[in-house]
Amino acid sequence: MTHIHSVITSYGEGHHDTPHGDALRVDTRPLRNPPDDPATRDRMLHLTGLDPEVRTYVLATPGAQQLIDRNVQRALTLLRTPHQAGTQHHRVDIHVTCAGGRHRSVAIAEEIAARLRAAGYGIEVEHAHVHRPVLAPAP
Repeated sequence: MTHIHSVITSYGEGHHDTPHGDALRVDTRPLRNPPDDPATRDRMLHLTGLDPEVRTYVLATPGAQQLIDRNVQRALTLLRTPHQAGTQHHRVDIHVTCAGGRHRSVAIAEEIAARLRAAGYGIEVEHAHVHRPVLAPAP
């Protein structure tokens, strides 16, 4: 049985029900959003960050790799911090946000999880809004 060191939750700010609890917060909204790109909108609008085409698109967005690297390092630093006296488990949760919780946050959450798993940590990923309807773009 794998010990869970982190739960990574992706969500969309536009749904107004953000996850609760202490967590690292990763904001992916500065990254290019597939549905906002006229070249990909029709193809990707109803896909999610779990689809390979969307994930590849998001991970290739300028700034995405730096965002992932920075937050993986932050998580590893906290995961490697010695336990406080009397605690049995040391957990570092991560909340990854975008506007609607279907594309950028999902792809980035999955990539952070993959890298932390490769480093030997037990990771669960939850996607709070991946199956919610696409939100209208902000004015």
